[in-house]
Amino acid sequence: MQAAAWRRHLLEGGHLSPTAAAAISAFRSASQPALAPQGLGGGGADGARYMSARAPAVKGAGHLVRKGTGGRSSVSGIIATVFGATGFLGRYVVQQLAKMGSQVLVPFRGSEDCHRHLKLMGDLGQIVPMKYNPRDVNSIKAVMAKSNVVINLIVKFHPDYVNSISTGREYETRNYGFEEVNHHMAEQLAMISKEHGGIMRFIQVSGLGASASSPSRMLRAKAAGEESVLKEFPEVATIVRPATMIGTEDRILNRWAQFAKNWGFLPLVGDGSTKIQPVYVVDVAAAIVNSLKDNGTSMGKTYELGGPEIYTVHELAELMYETIREWPRYINLPLPVARAIASPREMLLNKVPFPLPTPSIFNLDQINAFSEDNLVSENALTFSDLGIVPHKLKGYPVEFLVCYRKGGPAFGSTVSEKIRSSEL
Repeated sequence: MQAAAWRRHLLEGGHLSPTAAAAISAFRSASQPALAPQGLGGGGADGARYMSARAPAVKGAGHLVRKGTGGRSSVSGIIATVFGATGFLGRYVVQQLAKMGSQVLVPFRGSEDCHRHLKLMGDLGQIVPMKYNPRDVNSIKAVMAKSNVVINLIVKFHPDYVNSISTGREYETRNYGFEEVNHHMAEQLAMISKEHGGIMRFIQVSGLGASASSPSRMLRAKAAGEESVLKEFPEVATIVRPATMIGTEDRILNRWAQFAKNWGFLPLVGDGSTKIQPVYVVDVAAAIVNSLKDNGTSMGKTYELGGPEIYTVHELAELMYETIREWPRYINLPLPVARAIASPREMLLNKVPFPLPTPSIFNLDQINAFSEDNLVSENALTFSDLGIVPHKLKGYPVEFLVCYRKGGPAFGSTVSEKIRSSEL
């Protein structure tokens, strides 16, 4: 206190030379943080942490201001609100943004545990969790008030290999349906971003195969969401359509491995003949971040992100069995039989006064998606247009499945391990 009063006395009393006073003033200006961690002040400790839902949206900062060498302690100039950051793809997007020095605002609607793993991905104060309500417009405006980038990851593509995010999942619940989550929420975020005035980039993550003619209700809703976003924000929005994503927290190989371990077999709908193009989730996150780092060439465009190899569902199941080192056993289910097994939940969902079991393998909407192949279009923009070379699945991307080996990671052996080097 006394030291601060003495310095103030020196400045006000003219005891310092003009050069020294100017240097001190410049130092004070440089010492101010380039990005305020919380974005909004006031409201006490809880208000500072979660931000007030009553806070109005303000104009953005305009051009990005970059400082540093590009590491996590630098300033990339990106202040991104990532809706769905607590989900499967979200954690990888946050990690890619944070390691380049971006500030990431993480809207969440659950408990504090759902976002705590993200705090470690960035420098101190750069990962900012904010509680919000996706059905409250003022709450949404508050979480993107200080942003210049908005990324919408709320719910992604499924069939059977799904990634649930935040409000929605690969199946409908009593509270949220496909149309509300995939269409109306995307449209609302685009409208609010446009009204904001300072959102320089808007990334809408959809799903490969999104089309108004898709047999999947979820993919039809996603196609409607894409159309609404491009209608509201055509000059800024970028649409990203990832294929089936594979990774440590995925909901295809993990579910299959759990089912196979518990029941000793794996059901394959339609003989597992549907062709898919699974992609490593880290590659998708890198592509999203690369689209933010270009000179605006990706704005107004749609990218289809599929892996370098095409698998049938049966071949992907074979890869899973090979990795967990179990003998493959399947039960082939015709489409009509699979639909009959999955239909009761859909019919009773909003007709009974209690929650119904969560579908793990038999989901009517994902079963309908099995009726046609899901591949990258011939003339679509892909990873190569964003400067990414996607990984092949076999190897590191599926290495997480070793935890399902019944004798530990070193249990069993593959055919290649049985052949000696002298025999090759």
